[in-house]
Amino acid sequence: MAAGEGGTAQVKDPLGRIFPGLPHGVRVVLDWLITIVGAVVIVLALKQWVVNPYRIPSSSMEPTLHCARPAPGCEARFSDRVLANRFIYDFESPKRGQIIVFKTPAAAAARCGEGGTFVKRLVGLPGETLKEDEHGFIWVKEPGSTTWHKLDEPYLQASRRLADSAHFGQSWKVPRGQYFFMGDNRDQSCDSRDWGSVPRANLIGEVFFVYWPPNRIGFR
Repeated sequence: MAAGEGGTAQVKDPLGRIFPGLPHGVRVVLDWLITIVGAVVIVLALKQWVVNPYRIPSSSMEPTLHCARPAPGCEARFSDRVLANRFIYDFESPKRGQIIVFKTPAAAAARCGEGGTFVKRLVGLPGETLKEDEHGFIWVKEPGSTTWHKLDEPYLQASRRLADSAHFGQSWKVPRGQYFFMGDNRDQSCDSRDWGSVPRANLIGEVFFVYWPPNRIGFR
């Protein structure tokens, strides 16, 4: 240990400066405890306000997001594990086409047999009217407009669009302050077409990254 002025040894660790009378062994133990507790607090804070991990449990977003066989419709050995940005909607409004984690309305549990947290794609914005034609294409009429335009959905495979004949010819009105979600695997998705729109307050965050399995790592 280097000596300071007058030959007095300087204490280098913070706990030693705050509690100079503590034995060295006690300071080491306390230092480790503070480090571990601090790390746990940081992780919990990140999960609460910054990013949160989620696992894809069903085939409703195949093949964009994989779930694991042998669950029905799943195409992979392992479920995708994704990260959702929890603070993005504090600074901007949700955008059509984003994949979003949200808390499901109560009606979802009754219609889908499950509730809790879902991962779907945002298709309809507040105030819009949507309809699904006889070929599975989604058409949108914006608030105050009389004109319909067909959504460009490059993420949706033609075979999956055509398989969803149960909703052909139906239309839906999205209330103000709410959002309309659908799965990319339309025939296997229990979504807003079945249980309605999702209030803004239920949105958790945008899925932006797949971190597992290794061959699927990347931004979405």
